[in-house]
Amino acid sequence: MMKYSQIFRQKLEVARYSESTIKTYISTLASFFKANDVAVEDVNEIIVEKYLYTLIKEKNISQSFQKHILGSIKLFYEMMFNRKLALSHLYPKRAEHSLPKYLSKEEIFKMLEVTENLKHRSMISLLYGCGLRVSELINLKIKDIDSKSEKIVILQAKGKKDRYVMLPKSVLPLLREYFRKYSPKVYLFEGGNDEKYSARGIQQMVKKAATKAKIQRLVTPHILRHSFATHLLENGTDIRYIQELLGHNSVMTTQIYTHITDLTIRKIQSPLDF
Repeated sequence: MMKYSQIFRQKLEVARYSESTIKTYISTLASFFKANDVAVEDVNEIIVEKYLYTLIKEKNISQSFQKHILGSIKLFYEMMFNRKLALSHLYPKRAEHSLPKYLSKEEIFKMLEVTENLKHRSMISLLYGCGLRVSELINLKIKDIDSKSEKIVILQAKGKKDRYVMLPKSVLPLLREYFRKYSPKVYLFEGGNDEKYSARGIQQMVKKAATKAKIQRLVTPHILRHSFATHLLENGTDIRYIQELLGHNSVMTTQIYTHITDLTIRKIQSPLDF
């Protein structure tokens, strides 16, 4: 499988897939081939179906992960062997409808309050204050911050799109203090050897801050992004502006947040409270 992985990676890089996407595809395929003691060339639809059945029964994988596995396998065989596996019947037929998880403003501010490390507090502030994805945060460069016009440019984000987000006034003094203390060279947030901070490191940092703030549930960086969108909607911000700030292709993606905020905005009461 090792030789196939290297060739597959090369093909994905030529097709200009992002590094994070490439790693995810290769990791997913490695798990698939490890679980199936069969030659790569001999994989067929029945083997894929049995693999999915086992994961659904034993690990209760989500519909989105099931789609990702199928997409990874399908792409691999198309690119490597010019072979189209008939997998359409294995895709979930009913869509999942789960609301995005988010934190209250009080919980966000508590996380910031208990985070003493200046770099970590700056990271949490930007994840929430700008609605950034982890990949966008770690790829931020010093030159992407425009303090005069109070905005940040996000270059080549998901879908290879550029966009601008606001630079919160309250975060600017924090970033200046951070910059004086840490003196980053290229990337705004750097780990060892002046390289950009790792996504794993940010995920662990956010989880630790939430635990310290006594938030009794798992908190991820993406939940901070969900909180950004939810709180903007609650404050009456037009959903089309939120779509642009989040970098969504379609407003339909952004509209999932309206299910959370409708009751708050409309102040609908239960008849029990009349």
